[in-house]
Amino acid sequence: MYEPNVVGDWHEYDEHAGLRVRVHRLEAAEPPRGRDDAAVGLTYFSVRVTVENRGARHYGIHLEDGQIDVRVGPDGEAAFMDWRNSQFIEGFDVYPLRRATAVLYAAAPETALTHVDVQVQLRVEEEWTDRRLWAGGIGVQEASAAAAPTGSPQAGLAHQVSAFLRDQTEPGSA
Repeated sequence: MYEPNVVGDWHEYDEHAGLRVRVHRLEAAEPPRGRDDAAVGLTYFSVRVTVENRGARHYGIHLEDGQIDVRVGPDGEAAFMDWRNSQFIEGFDVYPLRRATAVLYAAAPETALTHVDVQVQLRVEEEWTDRRLWAGGIGVQEASAAAAPTGSPQAGLAHQVSAFLRDQTEPGSA
């Protein structure tokens, strides 16, 4: 069975030596140019997609609006994507030992942010890569999720991922 990457994990592309991508810094955040009127009543969050080149040659990459899909909640409903505030990677040459980062702003109901899935399909040198999925969540309801019994819906993969990442970022953790 295919398992998604955890938010923060790197995924390396076999067909493009040294090229890797990750989805990271999934956090509640207000957009820099103000909220979109269509997002009234929703909670904004941001996520970063970084492409890194650890290979010996440069790659021309594209990561634009149609290549990223963000789903939230246990039913995988589409998040509202704020394209006006988001920053994409459009036709950029990533040289060896360099990175390029796209910053996306989206909005969804606050209760759905404990489950966030981000699917990315990078275009490298005019070729499409396979789609890859990262799973995570924003601990908006951490107190209730921590108290939830093991068999409850809140004890799903996104909660486990969030708890793991929180434990890894605490001082003194190994």
